[in-house]
Amino acid sequence: MTAIVENPTRTPHRTYSRWTALVVLCAGTLMTILDGNIVTVAMPAIQSDLGFSGSGLAWVVNAYLIPFGGLLLLAGRLGDLVGRKRMFAAGLAVFTAASVLCGVATGQGMLIAARALQGVGGAMTSAVVLGMLVALFPEPRAQARAIAVFSAVGAAGGALGTFLGGALTQALNWHWIFLINLPIGVVALLAAVRVLDADEGEGLGRGADYPGAVLVTGALMLTVYAIVGSGDREVTGTLLLALVALVLFTAFGLRQARAARPLLRLRLFGSRLLSGANAVQILMIATMYGFQFLGALYLQRVLGFGELLTGTAFLPAPIVIGVLMLGLSARTIGRFGAYRVLLAGLVLIVAGMALLSRVPADGSYLADVLPALLSLSVGFAAAMPALTGLAMSGAREEDAGLASGLFNTTQVVGGSLGLAVLSVLAASRTEGLVAGGAEVVSATAEGYQAAFRVGTAIAVGALALAAVVLRPRAGARG
Repeated sequence: MTAIVENPTRTPHRTYSRWTALVVLCAGTLMTILDGNIVTVAMPAIQSDLGFSGSGLAWVVNAYLIPFGGLLLLAGRLGDLVGRKRMFAAGLAVFTAASVLCGVATGQGMLIAARALQGVGGAMTSAVVLGMLVALFPEPRAQARAIAVFSAVGAAGGALGTFLGGALTQALNWHWIFLINLPIGVVALLAAVRVLDADEGEGLGRGADYPGAVLVTGALMLTVYAIVGSGDREVTGTLLLALVALVLFTAFGLRQARAARPLLRLRLFGSRLLSGANAVQILMIATMYGFQFLGALYLQRVLGFGELLTGTAFLPAPIVIGVLMLGLSARTIGRFGAYRVLLAGLVLIVAGMALLSRVPADGSYLADVLPALLSLSVGFAAAMPALTGLAMSGAREEDAGLASGLFNTTQVVGGSLGLAVLSVLAASRTEGLVAGGAEVVSATAEGYQAAFRVGTAIAVGALALAAVVLRPRAGARG
């Protein structure tokens, strides 16, 4: 793996170790990741308390995803200009304040607006983290260990959010799934100001190509909006939104090719590793997000689990992911190479989704869910650090913030795509069976089976793409 080499002319004085700085970066990232999943189990309670309709409830999630996914590239570039530490700290402040507003929300409009503000803060924080990480750890071995730690926090945080959502909602109420961010955010912000090294950035005078920023932000927001809202509108409406987004992306590409100071340097896409890793990530994250969402619903609607029990059922995932990523990932990648580890992880993800495609109406957690959960967790623990390392190794140091923003953007797009496609497919299959006279629980289980079969196909696509595009060149270490 080719490491991003830090600028040799920049030798900051470090009062704290870089591993302490990594802890701070992980803490800030953990908040945003938890918030992407913590609301899943609490949705029925939020709907009951604030009177959301079925379609309106989706905006508790969509209002966060749209600005988060739409602003990542701009936030990454601004981080390169004004300094990544400043962008990270400002994002923590915005996210924490927005979390408090979510927690005290007493109406639908206030909650949705606060969730959108959370998305802005989440984008500011997440867009620059990987760029800061690779600058902190330029050596290949240390960088692999740091990426493993960061990936473990991110991956485990997603599953941990499901558990915390259920525990806090059942023990207290849904407001606390947001209010818990206040102490975490304050501590993380104070630590970031004190621990992270200041970086001046290139300066706002270099420009961020604001017309280009408007084009790409609009295109990304429309893309996420078209995906996450596809189940609530006619197909023609979704296609129209997708067409407008494509026009905006095309205009953005033409703008970047001609702009003196482009927002997104198109040379980034000349990197086979960076482009290929982002494409693989879209498919892989689509699979994993679909599993987290539909898996929780299967436990609740088919097996009859309550909120806390559903959250507890997902606990093996963060434990397995954390142990494997922290204890084995960096050493495994160092021994076998990121490419081989990535392929092995994707094979396990395919196997896990294939197991889920058989979940019956009279199933059990131990026999039908846990084996798939463990296979997916081990696979993701192997694949994610390897994929992250491959993606970031394809960017120059001065492009690290932008590459980080791009990698996070494809995560959001992939997650939104998987969530929308698989949930709509499951619902459509279930509704068709119920209309034909099938029993509700049986029809619901068959709907999830159909969705998981498509998820398996998506995972196979990720494996095939990785095998072809990310194969090491002759003479390179795999």
